Amino acid sequence: MLNIRIEKTTTPKELPSKDNPLRFGTIFTDHMFIMNYDEGKGWHDARIVPYQPLNLEPSAMVFHYGQEMFEGLKAYKTEDGRTLLFRPDKNIERANRSNQRLCIPEIDPDDFMDALKAIVEMDEAWIPTKEGTSLYIRPFVIATDPFLGVRPSSSYLFIIILSPVGAYYPEGLDPVKIWVEDEYVRAVKGGIGAVKTGGNYVASMKSQVKAHDEGYSQVLWLDGVHRKYIEEVGAMNIFFKIDGTIVTPELSGSILPGVTRASVLELCKEWGLPVKEERISIDEIYEAHKKGHLEEVFGTGTAAVISPVGQLRWDKHIMTIQGGGIGPISQKLYDTITGIQLGRIKDIHNWTVEVK
Repeated sequence: MLNIRIEKTTTPKELPSKDNPLRFGTIFTDHMFIMNYDEGKGWHDARIVPYQPLNLEPSAMVFHYGQEMFEGLKAYKTEDGRTLLFRPDKNIERANRSNQRLCIPEIDPDDFMDALKAIVEMDEAWIPTKEGTSLYIRPFVIATDPFLGVRPSSSYLFIIILSPVGAYYPEGLDPVKIWVEDEYVRAVKGGIGAVKTGGNYVASMKSQVKAHDEGYSQVLWLDGVHRKYIEEVGAMNIFFKIDGTIVTPELSGSILPGVTRASVLELCKEWGLPVKEERISIDEIYEAHKKGHLEEVFGTGTAAVISPVGQLRWDKHIMTIQGGGIGPISQKLYDTITGIQLGRIKDIHNWTVEVK
């Protein structure tokens, strides 16, 4: 069991009103978890302290070389008062894969889990209960050496902050419009596209701004070599239902292996739906749409859970899916996953972890 020192805030914030909608990622709870790493000492001094600014040197390596990792998961309050985390072990595994790739020291999985449970339990009162809301959990690691030179840092901070959130997209579960990017690229095989780090997201911003200016919610990325094979959406993995088969791009080394993605694949197989993880081109998607075979498109991710796609724009081609409405598989997946997360559906997969 991780030994965590606790310092409670003396000036608690006012909890958000239940009547006001929660914008994603704009409100933060009373406390944060912090743990230090120093070379030769390892991870140490685990503590929960009041939410506060960080005191870092301007020369801290994270600012100059981007050595940092982050994760995202959620806590939910059930109708019978329990607090559940959804598949936190998978987020911990992915965090340590990111750490390995980014030359950041790995965090003991049991210590990571203890930290998650402790900070969520500390600020449990912040978990919203209105339909479609949850407590977003953001663990991250930053390099803190005050050094201007390109090498792995010898000191780090592991931090967890919490934010009560509503829907990630303003549309909620209403289908979103997606822009297919064929000019810029996000990642290539052998790079860092398969890990969760800020560099992947800043690389997407130019296209994101362009898409928003055209009235689209997100960008669908194509591969960086051939510029035709589908990879992922900016904040989601992507799925297509073509002639009854669920198709998603295979994990080729430049796509983030999403926790919700894995859950969707498991559920679809359980339901007897044909499932394929394979390389698929935007040309194939367009041809399937022209022939009337493209039945559903949806994104998956922690933030949005399931996000139906009502329209894809590729070059001058506009593909409308399901008449711009929600498809039956998208709806069933959303109802099933959120039902498990909220304790309304029996968790036969052991995907949820009770905080206390």
